[in-house]
Amino acid sequence: MQPLNQLLSLTDKTAIVTGGAMGIGKGIATRLAEAGANVMLADLDGGAAAQTAAELSGNGWHAQATETNVADEASAEAMVNATIQAFGGVDILVNNAGIYPNQPFATMTVADFDRVIGVNLRGVFLCTKAVSAQMIQQNRGGRIINITSIDALHPSMVGLAHYDASKHGVWGFTKNIALELAEHQIWVNAIAPGGIATPGATPHGDTVDAAALKAISDAFLAKIPMHRMGEADDIGKAALFLASDLSSYMTGSQLVVDGGVLLR
Repeated sequence: MQPLNQLLSLTDKTAIVTGGAMGIGKGIATRLAEAGANVMLADLDGGAAAQTAAELSGNGWHAQATETNVADEASAEAMVNATIQAFGGVDILVNNAGIYPNQPFATMTVADFDRVIGVNLRGVFLCTKAVSAQMIQQNRGGRIINITSIDALHPSMVGLAHYDASKHGVWGFTKNIALELAEHQIWVNAIAPGGIATPGATPHGDTVDAAALKAISDAFLAKIPMHRMGEADDIGKAALFLASDLSSYMTGSQLVVDGGVLLR
């Protein structure tokens, strides 16, 4: 039986966290780095990713950054190559990058729909394809963690039809890929966050005034049995669980981290 400190250790492992510059991605990257992993922060905002990597490195951990557009195949492949060049391989992939613009279905265009699907679902496909090929070549197994949403199980509000479609897709993709990659000892799981309080966490952008936004936030908070919004670290701790040997007999599963909101 492994002692607890070994179960939680990611020493000598290398992780890629997409959308790792801020918010949930930063929370995940922080916990993985703290556990000893080399972490590559892959983000469309290369400057912000570099800043976060510098913060993690300042704590004595190992982190680098690369500018990545997960919806672009060449960019996803370049992300893997940059990680190999920096750390020699890749053992953990966290598909966290995602967008969630709020828009009524009646006014949603094909371009609006395709943009969300492109980042949230196509991006997971492309990054998983590139990373899993490297994991198979390395022949030492691996962990893939997909960040879905409670919206993969139940809609949280109107105006997110494209987002909900993408997240249902990621959950289905997770289960099927878990079957295919199991023979290579690559375990594939998902985390479904509920409401997480992070900078820029609103999907509404400039389309809702401050008073209306507060009303929406208060209404959502009232549904949470724990009476608080989640924090990025709540998802970071769940990701550490799935990345570590604590979850050694799990694949094709989805952890719901929502403060109990789906109980309502």
